[in-house]
Order: sequence, then structure tokens, then C-alpha cells
Amino acid sequence: METVYEAAGGAEGMVRLAAEWHERVMADEVVSHAFHGGARPDHTERLAAYWGEALGGPPAYTEAYGDEASVQRRHAGNGEHDEMNHRAIACFDEAVIAAGIDDERTRAVLHDYFAWATFTTMYRHRTDDITDDQPVPRWSWDGLES
Repeated sequence: METVYEAAGGAEGMVRLAAEWHERVMADEVVSHAFHGGARPDHTERLAAYWGEALGGPPAYTEAYGDEASVQRRHAGNGEHDEMNHRAIACFDEAVIAAGIDDERTRAVLHDYFAWATFTTMYRHRTDDITDDQPVPRWSWDGLES
């Protein structure tokens, strides 16, 4: 069965999606606040690798950049920001279309993944709640894999 990663265009699709999302969030007056210290020069590539791994692709993120705990710690401790989260999800939905992902089922699964990740794993309030041994959460056509 084809993975979400493959349906979204594989590595090239993830890079297009990450680039489109990054462009939109940097232009958004609320979401861009998350990058107030600037974005790493390789943010798009890192994000594409992470999303690819999470969506059924190869372990490109964990082999080249870090582990799940480091991702969560980078995003933790910033408090409640529901408006930013919702706007980031809207930017993601726009980015999916701009990246050329036309299949409605794929779009819906990508939306569900990003919304889940945004509200569940990316913004824990305390870094003390993050353990070192976490795998990158995997998302399939049926949602979060156990």
C-alpha cells in the first residue's frame, strides 16, 4: 500500500510542502512570531525530512538531524497559543494546495496529521515532560500508528 509520504510526492513533495508552508508562516503576522529569533538556513530541508519520516518515508530526519526529543524541546515551553496554532494549520492547508497535492484524501490526511502534531506533540508546555526515548510519531492513512 502506498504511504502518505509517497502519495504526497515523496522527498520532492515534502520539500515543496515545507517550502510553501515556511513561506506562508513567515508572511503571517502571528505565526511568524515563532521564528522571532530567525529560522535556521536549512529549516525547509529539516522540516521536509521530519515530515517525510512521520508520514511513512525513510528515517531521513533521525539519521541526519536529531531525534524526536530534540524536536519537541525546540518547540516546548512557549505557553498557550491557540490562535497561532490555528493560523499555522491554515497556512499548512494552503501550502498543501500550493505544493501541488491534488488528491482530496491525501490533503485530508495531511491536514489531520499537521493539526494533531500542532496541538499534541509540538508545543508541550514543560521540557521536563519530554523523555529522550521517543520515536518520531508515525502517521498513516488511518491516523497515528501505535
